[in-house]
Amino acid sequence: MANYPQLDNARGVWNMKQVYDAVMGGYWPNALSRGVFGGGQAPTIVNTTDYVTIASAGDATDFGDLTAVSTGKAGASSFTRCLFAGGETPTVQAGIDYFTVMSTGNAADFGDTTDSRRKSGGTSNSTRALFAGGLDPTVKNVIDYVTMASTGNATDFGDLLAANQATSASSSPTRAIFGGGAAPGSVNVIQFVEIATTGNSVDFGDLSAVRDSTAACSSSTRSAIGSGSTDVGSTFTNTVDYITIASQGNGIDYADLIVAKQMRGNASNSVRGLWAGGAPSETAVIDYITIAVGGTAADFGDLTVARGTAGASNSHGGLNEGYQGTRINTALAGGSGRMVMGGGQAPANPTNIINALEIPHLGNTFDFGDLTVARQVGADSAGSSSTRAIFASGEAPGVLSDVIDYVTIATAANASDFGDLTVGRAFCGGCSNGTRALFAGGSNPSLDDVIDYSTIASTGDATDFGNLSAARRFVSGMPSTTRGIFSGGQEPTIVVTAEYVTIGSTGNTTDFGDLTVARAAAAGVSSLTRGITAGGFEPAKSVTIDYVTMASTGDAADFGDLITGRNYHSGSSNLTRAVYAGGEAPSVDSFIQYITMATLGNGNDFGDISGRTQAEAGAGSNAHGGIG
Repeated sequence: MANYPQLDNARGVWNMKQVYDAVMGGYWPNALSRGVFGGGQAPTIVNTTDYVTIASAGDATDFGDLTAVSTGKAGASSFTRCLFAGGETPTVQAGIDYFTVMSTGNAADFGDTTDSRRKSGGTSNSTRALFAGGLDPTVKNVIDYVTMASTGNATDFGDLLAANQATSASSSPTRAIFGGGAAPGSVNVIQFVEIATTGNSVDFGDLSAVRDSTAACSSSTRSAIGSGSTDVGSTFTNTVDYITIASQGNGIDYADLIVAKQMRGNASNSVRGLWAGGAPSETAVIDYITIAVGGTAADFGDLTVARGTAGASNSHGGLNEGYQGTRINTALAGGSGRMVMGGGQAPANPTNIINALEIPHLGNTFDFGDLTVARQVGADSAGSSSTRAIFASGEAPGVLSDVIDYVTIATAANASDFGDLTVGRAFCGGCSNGTRALFAGGSNPSLDDVIDYSTIASTGDATDFGNLSAARRFVSGMPSTTRGIFSGGQEPTIVVTAEYVTIGSTGNTTDFGDLTVARAAAAGVSSLTRGITAGGFEPAKSVTIDYVTMASTGDAADFGDLITGRNYHSGSSNLTRAVYAGGEAPSVDSFIQYITMATLGNGNDFGDISGRTQAEAGAGSNAHGGIG
């Protein structure tokens, strides 16, 4: 298959705008990306091999036959070849078959795995295919590999953490991920290896529940691990978890398949993940999700024969670091964004708890970790890039904090020390672009007008940036990629003022305009174009949501209303959706609501902070409007 230009290296007849338009419009020349599904049990063992074109839904077409009837095979693929290894006929096999993906016809012999086994996990980058674990009749821990451009027998790579069979396998261009399995009971372990090396696997984290006979697919950044049995063959699930392949951490439940089965075959390009067939009570159904988004799967079509099967493709996430015409800007599509919120009242005493949620998916928060110090951070006292969130200032209790903590947003873990503010204070306003985080105003204990900044990618103490037009606390921050806007606050009267700075420089604020209503302790968020301020106290708890266009100056306009008036709530966003969590309404609560920022309208129910109430927690995300 041709390796088309990527968004970051388009040249010649392609330019950046053409590539962007083609990818976002869905007409990039990737129409020949195929998913191939080999062998299986229907209910007798078959050698049937089908294929589909991943970019367009429809029923599968006959491709050819395996060299022998076989089930329980492991699939892997390069741009040109797909391999199916091991299995049983019903005797257990070591043979590896291969097809040329863009042709049709019967398989040819490639070689043998290091030993006979079935129910291995198979995955690859563009050079190597790995086959992990399996059963014959004991459970195996072996990982072996082949170089796909040649033919020949497999070579020992290393070992899994423990003997395991019926594990899923997926990859980025550098890592192979193995999720779940049976050892011999169902397990939730996720482990990984670096494909270019050899050696034993390393613990990655855990699935959201134990399961075996799962199937996984991937973009170059995300693995989606779905389906399987929760008790080695009696109870089946349609749940799909995702992980970010370059990090480590637990799987997050983010999608549901149409069919709850085991032994499903997977194939993907960088946008779509397909699950095909399944057993027992064999099905022909193929369903798919958008890997970056998740949600409820859609019907794709049917296999030629209902069966449990194995899958491979010539466009999966292990084959290309770039777009290959399929990977989209998920933030622009509203398909990404994790919000983390740390500290606050829960409900009365300062807490060190960090909660997190996935902005595109309605639901409750999950536990992320802990701050280094329990404190009321202040609901708008955080900044974030696409990788890190930093939490600054706070009160714990009666002690004004200069502490700055940070977390890596993709990885659930406790916070680490980042450095200190220039002065200890509470209730400052924060905003950030992808490089700098700014912290403005607060009380120490008198009102303060100082603005500090930190470079998010490094650690160290904050540096003086400039000053607000007047000393105030409970300021709300709204970032664009170039500007930071600070709105409202208390000085000591509640103000209607909005003012701005250029984040990449230093200096004092300039007048921007006025909010529709004077208020403090509101939550500020942004898309690429709009800055939105929601709630606060007037001094009554406010339902008001208003917005500004960040690239211009001027007064705010009415956006809509929150479901209930509140202050001290935590807010963050991706480029399409803003989420507001917790706060006082009138007492500390756990309610989460959201708005769609491109339209006007009122708040909608999102979910709850799991198991607790929380207010005055600092919040950030890895996909907000300041990151772009």
